[in-house]
Amino acid sequence: MDIMETIREQVEGNPVILYMKGSPNAPQCGFSARTVEALMACGERFAYVDVLTNPDIRANMPKYANWPTFPQLWVNGELVGGCDIITEMHQNGELASLVKEAAQKEG
Repeated sequence: MDIMETIREQVEGNPVILYMKGSPNAPQCGFSARTVEALMACGERFAYVDVLTNPDIRANMPKYANWPTFPQLWVNGELVGGCDIITEMHQNGELASLVKEAAQKEG
């Protein structure tokens, strides 16, 4: 399967998915760690892809997303943003409502 098709299926098949360096339990960079912390505080399950162990996704995701850096949070098939945006949304309460709404659609 084409890597862009794989990415599209991941993004569209998961209400909340985070492309990050490492895993939620062992983030491999500070930006991913801060993003996971904010996301976990929302109390909902989310999918993730470790771009360090998926070099094809790491190389092609910036083209797919038109966003050059990681982490990248996608909710309901749309790019929400990276660490700074997610941290700000968490602080002002927007992230929790966005993630909870997406998680309810799945259930």
